[in-house]
Amino acid sequence: MSQETGNFDDFGMDTITLAGSLENKLKAMREAGFSQVMLKANDLVGHEGGVDAAVRAVKASGLRVTGFQVLRDFEGLSGHLHGYKVDIAKAMLEMAHAVGAPLLLACSSTSQHATQDLDAIARDLRKLAMLAVPLGIKVAYEGLSWGRTINEYTTAWDVVCRADAPNLGLGLDSYHAFATNTALDGLDLLDVRKIFLVQLSDFMWQETRTVEERISTARTFRVFPGEGVHSAQVAEFVTRLDALGYRGDYSFEVFNDDYQQLPLPLVARRARASARWLGEEVLRRSVPLPNRLRLKVMP
Repeated sequence: MSQETGNFDDFGMDTITLAGSLENKLKAMREAGFSQVMLKANDLVGHEGGVDAAVRAVKASGLRVTGFQVLRDFEGLSGHLHGYKVDIAKAMLEMAHAVGAPLLLACSSTSQHATQDLDAIARDLRKLAMLAVPLGIKVAYEGLSWGRTINEYTTAWDVVCRADAPNLGLGLDSYHAFATNTALDGLDLLDVRKIFLVQLSDFMWQETRTVEERISTARTFRVFPGEGVHSAQVAEFVTRLDALGYRGDYSFEVFNDDYQQLPLPLVARRARASARWLGEEVLRRSVPLPNRLRLKVMP
């Protein structure tokens, strides 16, 4: 396959979408034409050769690391719980650094033990950001759509602003925005310099009627952008960010139990078709391809 260039390089895959070994996941992404990968902690600690072997595999793949995920339930705790989470954060930051990840993704807390005070949440996020400074790592904070206090990107932006740390920014996820029906007009109010990561996916029904359905869909049945019923919203999401001046990475965070049962090259080709659709049809930037390819047509 010839090397893809241009806007295609703006898009990458998350390892959570594919089954199998880390080496095979990286190989499938590379052969599909991707140049970047979003890693998760289990990719390293679950490797049969250990963390060092996983780091070597990533570096040998030639893929650029988009980021490292995911630190959960960090903010808003106190006492021994806070100390415990600080230790976890330090360990994850060290792994992110070892694999060359430029940022750590942190998701908003779902813990009933966490305070809902926004200033306290902001203080903890500032502390997390300061822990990352010596390693040269940024922290992207994402509002989970089932987060206890922070469950929309608008409130996540509020606490990021309150924290006021240079290496703390926003992680945007299209699924969570659509699941909460958060108005996309709010994107226009963001400081593009503080958008550190954008994760994209779609799903197959118009709405998630309960929190339980929202969680289940998020963890088992997301699809690639353009494959679901929110294609127009995905397109608006991306074009608004582009108009705002965002030129960072887009990663496909697609949890899908069906894809976990399919051959890796097939799933990676679906991701490639999604990237082509976004690059050619949505952003309308030139990508050198032998033929124009619509998303629904698999190569």
